[in-house]
Amino acid sequence: MKHHSLTQIPSEGVSHNPNIRKQVMLRKGDLPHLTNFSQARFAPGQVAPGHSHDNMSEVFFVESGSGTITIDGQAYPLEPGTCVAVDIGEVHEIANTGEEELVLTYFGLQVNP
Repeated sequence: MKHHSLTQIPSEGVSHNPNIRKQVMLRKGDLPHLTNFSQARFAPGQVAPGHSHDNMSEVFFVESGSGTITIDGQAYPLEPGTCVAVDIGEVHEIANTGEEELVLTYFGLQVNP
């Protein structure tokens, strides 16, 4: 069993833009196939630049704020309550286009661990 609280987890930079802060609740090895379970906070204007993963799918859930996720060149709105799944190999970029902090809870699933 794992039990964590965001109030006790230090923040760290995301790998694609260290100025964007995240709190990692679960890491690779904590559960089979899970690469991470985290919450990221994007300040207005912050962007996680386009990238893809060759062995991982990701799922993003918008807690608050607004922005866009661009997947393979197609932009989709991010609003509270939105869930987006990104498949292996899809190039994705996340941007806070709003005036408030964009809060995303997300996890990655490794394929062929």
